[in-house]
Amino acid sequence: MISRRNFFSILIASCFALISWLNLSPAANAMGGKLPTVNQAAPEFTLPTNTGDGKISLSDLRGKWVVLYFYPKDFTAGCTIEARRFQQDLPKYLEKNAQIIGVSADDVDSHAEFCDSEGLKFPLLADTTGSVSKAYGSWIGYVSMRHSFIIDPEGILRETFVKVNPSVHSQEVLARLEQLQS
Repeated sequence: MISRRNFFSILIASCFALISWLNLSPAANAMGGKLPTVNQAAPEFTLPTNTGDGKISLSDLRGKWVVLYFYPKDFTAGCTIEARRFQQDLPKYLEKNAQIIGVSADDVDSHAEFCDSEGLKFPLLADTTGSVSKAYGSWIGYVSMRHSFIIDPEGILRETFVKVNPSVHSQEVLARLEQLQS
């Protein structure tokens, strides 16, 4: 017999599998809104973080490369895999003067539990209203879509990823970051 918690976990994972599938469809950009323009200033944001530092703003990160990734939900299969891969590659990002920032509609407490559970050492930001996700064209209904962005040290958007496979995405981002820095 399936416990109530397992049933709801399976149900939520199934819903997010559908959302991920939709994210790969041509209609995804129309549903998520307009993506910001590459080689233009990235949309500014300030959001609360799980790290106890209060809030993080994009402007706080000037002088560093930023990998800003949006994802649907803490503790779901694809999101967990994606976060683990970014954590696994974190030393390589740090060597490249890059800060990884995850964003979803989950609240700060959920992010703190997720980071503790998965040993994540990079901040997750709580976009509970979806305002930042919308600014980045990454909002669908009530969750963030699986999109990522590379922002240079001056705050200029240099790359957008919309067809994201959580298992290999971190390596794709690292490869593109290397190209951009050379």
